[in-house]
Amino acid sequence: MTNTMKVFKFGGASVKDADAIRNVANIIKRYPDEKIMIVVSAMGKTTNALEKVVEAYSKKTGEAFALLEEVKQNHYKVATELFGADHPVFSLLNDTFVEIEWVIEDDQQDGYDYIYDQIVSIGEMASTRMLAAFLVHEQQKASWLDVRDVIRTDDTFREGRVDWETTGSLCQQKIPGLFEKNDLIVTQGFIGGTQENFTTTLGREGSDYSAAILAFQLNAESLSIWKDVPGILTGDPRLFENVQKIDRLSYKEAIEMTYYGAKVIHPKTIKPLENKNIPLYVKSFVDPDGEGTLISTDVNVTYPPVVVVEPKQVLLHISTRDFSFVTERHLGFLFQQFDKYRIKINMMQNMAISFTVCVTERSERLALLISELEKEFKLVVDRNLELITVRHYTDEIVESLAGGKIILFEEYIRGTMSMVVKEVPKMIRK
Repeated sequence: MTNTMKVFKFGGASVKDADAIRNVANIIKRYPDEKIMIVVSAMGKTTNALEKVVEAYSKKTGEAFALLEEVKQNHYKVATELFGADHPVFSLLNDTFVEIEWVIEDDQQDGYDYIYDQIVSIGEMASTRMLAAFLVHEQQKASWLDVRDVIRTDDTFREGRVDWETTGSLCQQKIPGLFEKNDLIVTQGFIGGTQENFTTTLGREGSDYSAAILAFQLNAESLSIWKDVPGILTGDPRLFENVQKIDRLSYKEAIEMTYYGAKVIHPKTIKPLENKNIPLYVKSFVDPDGEGTLISTDVNVTYPPVVVVEPKQVLLHISTRDFSFVTERHLGFLFQQFDKYRIKINMMQNMAISFTVCVTERSERLALLISELEKEFKLVVDRNLELITVRHYTDEIVESLAGGKIILFEEYIRGTMSMVVKEVPKMIRK
């Protein structure tokens, strides 16, 4: 396809209820006669709710069906508000949720990550069924696409790795024909499919990445990610006052920000767009008239300090049992284990007899990693920490952020300062 189409991505907050879905439809109406691929996340907190279904099924608590019923009823309620009591979408939703019922009716035979992907992915299937139906209800020409038919991954469940060549071929086979029939295609973010037709997910918050994959494969004119903030900000407005919107970012700067944990965009989103020079707009579904933030080729901009705070951090202090040096042989083994359990290292430091890493707490994976490492190494584990990263830092900003905290680990590199901290215990006089 030529770059005569756009890709829009809407997250869970933008389709959380009936009014939100109506708002999305109104935003799309602002682009009459445009060809738009619409990539949508699960409604609101549906992913969290389905994760509880997975946990209940895996732990055999007997609550899986009841928890699933809550999710189903929430979707039926929204559908009733959108369409009334009688509409074909109810049958489509029922067929969608039956996929989960088939899984949880039987005793668990497969691994946790496989089960997770088969169940949690249904949130995106349900939300897109409703949005596509509502667009048609509003007299807009829309098709629904099962993204598992075009985004092909390996079988790394919960973090599927994209087969770019096969995905490109499938996109060219299946999508242009849909655009010949209708201007709008509604599909799912976050998920893909294996060669054997099993569902995979692309990692938590992976819908942005899905949109970038499709924009790349379809040579899109642009990708717009619609959020509940006015654009990319210099800090999380829930944590800091006086945050500023950044009007323009280079691809390089956006990659750096997302690598260090900025939550507005999924870390894997930028590179496919940069490779084809596809501009990315981060815009507000609350204020569609706002300019948002444009991410594109290098721009001559002086950036203000940008602060990213990552909670739930863990420091692993790893040392050899005989106090010998940590050598390349040790490091090779350690990195193999981090890759095996798919745990991203946020910071690391190699000393003569120790290796310290900062990672995000992921209970089930981290517990397995620690158990594996303790067979060969001595470990000291510090939990409940924060990782604070400042791009384009100033001494004043660093000093203010470190106030009242104990700095356990810090690093300065290429205009970026990162520190792992914990709160100073409050001492109360007797």
